[in-house]
Amino acid sequence: MKAVDSKAVDSRVSFAELQQWPDTPYRYRYELYDGEVIVVALPFSRHQRVAQHIGQVLIDYETSTGGLVFSVPIDIVFSDYDVLGPDLVFFRKERRHLVKMREATRAAPDLAVEVLSRSTARRDRGRKMEVYAQYAVPEYWIVDPVANTLEIYVLHGGAYSLAGEFDSDSDVQSPTLDGLSFNTRRIFAE
Repeated sequence: MKAVDSKAVDSRVSFAELQQWPDTPYRYRYELYDGEVIVVALPFSRHQRVAQHIGQVLIDYETSTGGLVFSVPIDIVFSDYDVLGPDLVFFRKERRHLVKMREATRAAPDLAVEVLSRSTARRDRGRKMEVYAQYAVPEYWIVDPVANTLEIYVLHGGAYSLAGEFDSDSDVQSPTLDGLSFNTRRIFAE
């Protein structure tokens, strides 16, 4: 019998393998971090309302600029082993050709937005943020639907720096998306 080199066996799960898994109950979705499968529970109502309001802000911006906005569930396939499901993403008009409407999205968005949940907050501020930086997502928003805060991060030299933190009644202007401005009352309304 021939010995198998355990170092030659890759235990990571690829996006292609993940697509072959059976459908799961609607309460869960999956993300891949260097091939490690993370099960993500679907969010509660407040999370969804805030995400919908952000989506409306981005749809208005899409209408005025010709970009594209998508909300969860959407897979962003950064590599065969790094697949994330941001709450919302935005692609500029000049990059919309990178999005194939009938295939998984394999391009980094210009903006990724995460609305925090108890089960995802640590990962959204840690591992997920690192993956977005690794794949050069220029702007990253972390939205806290409990504290009613919005943090905007901008990529500099391969890492994010905080560009601004906003409360429930602040005027916001995106540092990387020209003309995207709004008051946070729009996103934190009940």
